[in-house]
Amino acid sequence: MPLVAGVDSSTQSCTVVLRDVDDGQIVRHGRAPHPRTTPPVSEQPPESWWVALGQALNAADAAEIVAISVDGQCHGLVPLDADREVIRPAKLWNDTTSADEAAELVERLGAAAWARRTGSVPVGAFTITKLLWLARNEPAAYRRLAHVVLPHDWLTFRLTGELVTDRGDASGTGYFSPAESSWQPDLLALVDPAMDWVPRLPRIVGPDEPAGAVTAAAAAALGLRPGTVVGAGSGDNQASALGLGLRRGDVAVSVGTSGTVFARHPESTADVTGAVNGNADATGEYLPLLCTLNAAKVTDAFARLLGVDHDGMTALALAAPASDERPVLAAFLDGERVPNRPGARGLLGGLRSDLTREEIARAAYEGVVAGLLAGIDLLAGLGVRTGGRVLLTGGGARSAAYRQLLADLSGRPVYTVELEETAAAGIAAQAAAILHGAKVGEIADAWAPPARLAAEPRPDPGREEVLDRYRRLAAWRGLDSEP
Repeated sequence: MPLVAGVDSSTQSCTVVLRDVDDGQIVRHGRAPHPRTTPPVSEQPPESWWVALGQALNAADAAEIVAISVDGQCHGLVPLDADREVIRPAKLWNDTTSADEAAELVERLGAAAWARRTGSVPVGAFTITKLLWLARNEPAAYRRLAHVVLPHDWLTFRLTGELVTDRGDASGTGYFSPAESSWQPDLLALVDPAMDWVPRLPRIVGPDEPAGAVTAAAAAALGLRPGTVVGAGSGDNQASALGLGLRRGDVAVSVGTSGTVFARHPESTADVTGAVNGNADATGEYLPLLCTLNAAKVTDAFARLLGVDHDGMTALALAAPASDERPVLAAFLDGERVPNRPGARGLLGGLRSDLTREEIARAAYEGVVAGLLAGIDLLAGLGVRTGGRVLLTGGGARSAAYRQLLADLSGRPVYTVELEETAAAGIAAQAAAILHGAKVGEIADAWAPPARLAAEPRPDPGREEVLDRYRRLAAWRGLDSEP
């Protein structure tokens, strides 16, 4: 049976999903871990991704693959020398050591100009800030710089020998215009005006175009067939939108290591506060997106503090009363990206002498959820349609507490899909589209999993009070300085 493969190379692991080339049925999958990281310094050797890809393909049995596409964690920096060898470990999206460089770049050009030029305002996650960090902190490595690629670009390069990227993942670099679908080398001149940047950037491949074919060397290393078609790939959120079959008006809320909120939109967006990234998607349209650093790890931390496992944490949170006096958490445990406070810490407000463990557990979940709901409001403020389905995805979609409390605080039904590996499954649809000469969006829509109702909102007389106290406690004002 001919199969298409989708590869999701995330912060934690590499996941491969194999789908029937004709009807999209998931046949099997494989997974292998990546090295663990601990922000604020978050780095991985790219070779570890290649090893994990081989292990995941082996676990899934790659023999029948006829097309493959890769999505990856966005923003990171993979610096290559003139021989296309990796110069130093990749700096990942959640490495915040370039926060000072980000602030400087924003000050030099102005937030409004950045938003207008690139659809986003740089923070420490963005590739351009990491390039400036590299130039200042590791000048010997910087002098060797001949090519700048993203994590998914590097894996596509190892598969095909081609240095290419797509407009979706390029949107998070800080030197690409989603509206124009072109690099902006004059912005890179802010890093180094003497550098000729254009030859150092990968070729941008359209969503329905092949990136190349698997080389003989890559085929031998991975157990693939030489000449296997390779798609352009994209970022992980763009791939998730494909996997979900996201429609205009729907809002995807992803709860995993990070929290994200995104929606499809036919036009480019520019949020001068920097909270919403005006990304391109993987179909030729746009995917405005908000990303927080603190999501499921917040409830993991509170479960440890309360001495319970995940089931116990869920039971505590769902047993807490919906009081308008319940405590509220600003969940910035390890610094935050939106609002842009890399040095922030969490705040728990509204404590009383009769506080219960149940209320603390509920506050942990609601602190994550309230931040993501603020993101939906920001999307709507940019003219993005958000009145359709609320689709919960990521590891949080398996949590009854996240499902129910998202419904309660939003006052809207919450839906999930029976598709755990959403990003890998979504980027496999791109591989099928390339193979068939079809439009990626058409294949993704045809292969979209059914959404099921996961939670209805319960009566919550304290909902508006809690959200208001959250906004005041978190001082949710986009790119404002830390309180």
